[in-house]
Amino acid sequence: MPHARLGSATASASRSAWMDPSERREGRMDGRHLRAVPDAVTLEDSLLAAGRGDANAFEAVYKATMAQVYRLAERVVRDPSMAEDVAQEALVEAWRKAPEFDPARGSAKAWILTIAHRRAIDRVRREQRQRDQHETEASFAPEPVAPLADTVVDRDYAARQSARVRAAMATLTDKQRSAVELAFYAGRTHTEISADLAVPLGTAKTRIRDALTALRSALTEVDS
Repeated sequence: MPHARLGSATASASRSAWMDPSERREGRMDGRHLRAVPDAVTLEDSLLAAGRGDANAFEAVYKATMAQVYRLAERVVRDPSMAEDVAQEALVEAWRKAPEFDPARGSAKAWILTIAHRRAIDRVRREQRQRDQHETEASFAPEPVAPLADTVVDRDYAARQSARVRAAMATLTDKQRSAVELAFYAGRTHTEISADLAVPLGTAKTRIRDALTALRSALTEVDS
């Protein structure tokens, strides 16, 4: 009957309105369960998915972390353009190493920022090494001379220059000579010289600097 159905619907609505709040939160209504809403995807989930080859997941990681990675890199390298390069390199490395990420050992953000910090430190050290090498080479470079047309004069000049350098090298100590030979004849960097001679990096730099000072002095005496 119509009145009976209306009364039943009203009773059901009334029961729903006065339902225990815990029942409403759990989605129980008239014995039925509402569908649960899935949790939001975390950065850890995206990085794990990227480790399984999901490019879209890594795009999400990239967008979520790029700004922080760049800021960290810029604080270390202090150069915006270089910081962009470091940030890109760090995120590419994070994608390549994503299968190694273990959420039990830390958050995805911390893991990525650690990679970025290491990349930035490596870049600073590499730039400093190159500057040191260029400064050393510049201080040892001979002064430019006008080209000589005569081949005999050329050979004579080269022989005299070689004799000057040999005489100057003879004034160095064995330790200074070894450091200079590694730097300029073997093309080794300061860090490599330090490892070859089994001495601290600062000691290797000091030996090269002292050797160059002694060479300049010796060459000046030969010329005078």
